[in-house]
Amino acid sequence: MADWIRKTFRSDTGWNHLETLVDIENRMAGSDGEREGAERTCENLAEVGARNAHLEAFDLQGWLRGTSSLIHQGSGESFDCITLPRSPSEAVIAEFVDLGYGVEEDFADANIKGKVVMVASNAPPYYDRFPHRTEKYYHAVENGAVGFIFQNHVEGCLPPTGSVGRPSTPIGDIPALGVSKEVGTQLARVAQGEDIELLVNAEIYDGTSQNVHAEIGPETDMAVLITSHVDAHDISEGAADNGAGTAMLVEIANALAERESDLETRVEFIAFGAEEGGLCGSEYHDSVTDTEDIKVIVNCDGVVGGRTLQFFTHTFDELESAVERVAGRFDHPVRIIHGEGWRGDQWPLVRWGVPGYFVSGYRDTEGRGWGHTYADTLDKLESRNLREQAILLTELAVDLARSDVDIEHRTPEEVAASFEQEGRAEGIKHVGEWPYEFEYSPFT
Repeated sequence: MADWIRKTFRSDTGWNHLETLVDIENRMAGSDGEREGAERTCENLAEVGARNAHLEAFDLQGWLRGTSSLIHQGSGESFDCITLPRSPSEAVIAEFVDLGYGVEEDFADANIKGKVVMVASNAPPYYDRFPHRTEKYYHAVENGAVGFIFQNHVEGCLPPTGSVGRPSTPIGDIPALGVSKEVGTQLARVAQGEDIELLVNAEIYDGTSQNVHAEIGPETDMAVLITSHVDAHDISEGAADNGAGTAMLVEIANALAERESDLETRVEFIAFGAEEGGLCGSEYHDSVTDTEDIKVIVNCDGVVGGRTLQFFTHTFDELESAVERVAGRFDHPVRIIHGEGWRGDQWPLVRWGVPGYFVSGYRDTEGRGWGHTYADTLDKLESRNLREQAILLTELAVDLARSDVDIEHRTPEEVAASFEQEGRAEGIKHVGEWPYEFEYSPFT
């Protein structure tokens, strides 16, 4: 056991792949850069010893960022902004309203019909969950807003990006921009109740993306999935989100190639495409996969950004126990969140009852931190974290692949009930991503 640990702790394989990814100019979903990132990931998985490394293409609603502007009509002052992906191309002039956090009750207490609304990217301190950007966007749409502005809550003159749109209608209903905390604060001071012009130019096209596949271990029908996503928003290097997760896949594959005889179940690596556009790659994979053949999915998204790994277990006790076993062997701290989560590439499988983790690096910050901004760059990450976390995740993969580790799948009804009981179903339903046709009742 000590030999593979020593090699992993001294390995540059994952970090070198991370540098390869961040040096690609643009890994936006559907772009040439995203495909280059997928191809290089496929090559490196094969190089470290994974077999059957290949790309699997799928159709994609493409979107290309163009120009945008935000102008106060009274003074003619222009404010720095960026377009939110999958915003429609449109220009509007309307009254500006700052709605603060932009949670549901804020919309209920305001008249925003025919207005441009701004909301913050965080949640009130008393809130028991973190409303997603798309929830706030569709509250704005459904209450009659004609434009949407998403204000970062993180200081540093960093406008946030992030997609709008629904799976059934990938392009959003109203134009949407991101502004920094500082710009939003100024807007609220000088433009509240006055007209502003919001302009979005974007190219919408039919495109393709691709998922990367490779595997290690015995050729069993059942598989343990280790996943990440290759794509990143075009405004940054996408180092933490999610170059680091894909680099982690390569490093785990490198370590497991040394331990293939320890695996009792096939381990399949998948680096999904187009996650940032709405989990498009993992949605496609779900559509062509028999979920009964998936033992568990371990989705790495945002790892390395903090030294301690945190695991959302989707309330599976067996998944919590596996992490505790592995962490105990190394006497290494981990953070376990025994709760549900629907954002991340594990969701298209977890929703049907597949046991799944969402794994990230723990940071004592609110929300994404540097993520989805210009500041998601390599200098925020440490190679030490990648190596340490790769050791833990490699051991976790071997543990989950053991034939005596039995993790029972759930029914969709059980998953729905868990989300309802946690109070997390409302947000999923609101953005049109609740996949169940049946009605949940606490008495059934």
